[in-house]
Formats: sequence, structure tokens, C-alpha cells
Amino acid sequence: MTIKESDWKLLGQLRTIALERLCQRILAEIESINTNGTLSAHQRYLEIYKIIARRDKDIARTFNDHRRSTAFNELAAIQSLDLLTPEEFLRFNQETRDAVGWADRT
Repeated sequence: MTIKESDWKLLGQLRTIALERLCQRILAEIESINTNGTLSAHQRYLEIYKIIARRDKDIARTFNDHRRSTAFNELAAIQSLDLLTPEEFLRFNQETRDAVGWADRT
């Protein structure tokens, strides 16, 4: 089963938004650690390093294999990270939503 053309184009648009949201989330995590006055600079650095290493894996798993043949997996990964609003996800046709295995959340 392959993704329909209209949903492939929509995924191309929404993946940019999803990546931006994930990066914003990561930067907020980093900022929270960096402003934690109870940790030394070295402790903050180590915590930030851990976050970047872990989140880089999320980015790679979700966004680094953008092909039609992997579109359902990409969309499922985006959804697992809660990067699309229900309204955005509902823009995909029912067949795509079913293939991703995500129930309508309205």
C-alpha cells in the first residue's frame, strides 16, 4: 500500500511544521536545563548533551527517510511524538489515518 498523492503532498507540508515543533520542544528543554541554577555549568552541559543525543535519534528516526515508501512510518513517528494537532492529522484521508493506526481524536 502506498500513500495517495494528495496525502504525500500534505505530509511534505506538515513535516516541516512537525520538525519545527520538535526543534522548539528540544530548545525549550535545553533552555530549562541551562537556566537551572542548582546545577553546575558542567552538569548543565552533560544534561544538555544527553538531550541532544536522545533527541537527535528522534529527529533521525522521524525525518531522515522521507520517501513515499516510508510515508506511513514517517507519519506514525510524527504522531507518536505528538507533533501534529488533531485538526492537522484529520486533513489526511481516512485510508492514510487507518494505515498509520491512529484513531480520530476530535
